[in-house]
Amino acid sequence: MKNIIIVLMLCLLSIQELCAGPPFNTDDPQPVDFRHWEYYIASINTFRPNESLGTSPHVEVNYGLVPNVQVHLILPLNYDYTRQNGFSLGYAYTEFGLKYRFVQETENIPQIGTFPILEIPTIQNNAFGNGKTQLFIPVWAQKSWGKLTTYGGAGYWINPGTGNKNWLFSGLEVQYDFTPVVTLGGEFYYQTADKIGNKSVSGFNIGGSMNASEKFHFIFSVGHSLINDNFTTTYLGLLWTI
Repeated sequence: MKNIIIVLMLCLLSIQELCAGPPFNTDDPQPVDFRHWEYYIASINTFRPNESLGTSPHVEVNYGLVPNVQVHLILPLNYDYTRQNGFSLGYAYTEFGLKYRFVQETENIPQIGTFPILEIPTIQNNAFGNGKTQLFIPVWAQKSWGKLTTYGGAGYWINPGTGNKNWLFSGLEVQYDFTPVVTLGGEFYYQTADKIGNKSVSGFNIGGSMNASEKFHFIFSVGHSLINDNFTTTYLGLLWTI
């Protein structure tokens, strides 16, 4: 059964010819436990030969509203740097989401859920947004075998605006709990073009978490593009769970 589930996830990726589950782009269907909280302060960065952009930092809050349902909020301070235009910093979009797990994991069945996300234009800032609301509608699945966990799935971004295209994202992540302190893993992801004239891209990230305690965690990842682009990505963050 373990091999069948992994093969099915890989098939899903191949059908799909970043947002995500920190520190990766791919997310999971597991919501925060009922009446519990997650607080992140983190920075996501993308480095291209002529541009650097990301969040510096962003704050993420997740809350277990009812059993199997999580509410989600991200407040990002965005930055962008090019040699031509210099450095810019600003706020444009607020991210709001609702994660719902509708299939519980059993010995032979993965847990399955959805995590619709809205990118809501909050402050008019043409440097970091076009003032149009974006919507992501995914389906995620996850299965664990002892210390080994894999999750993945796919989703559709509705991306309005001049020159923009709706696009598909798919990803698969595998991780292993080496000790109670250290978890390491990696992901492969693929997305279709999000703008007219762009090409689809794929990439990978490797990373994990260092657990200082049951409540405090350092999470990180680093990755690179594989086709049709040339960029490096990083994620550095602190997670507090209560």
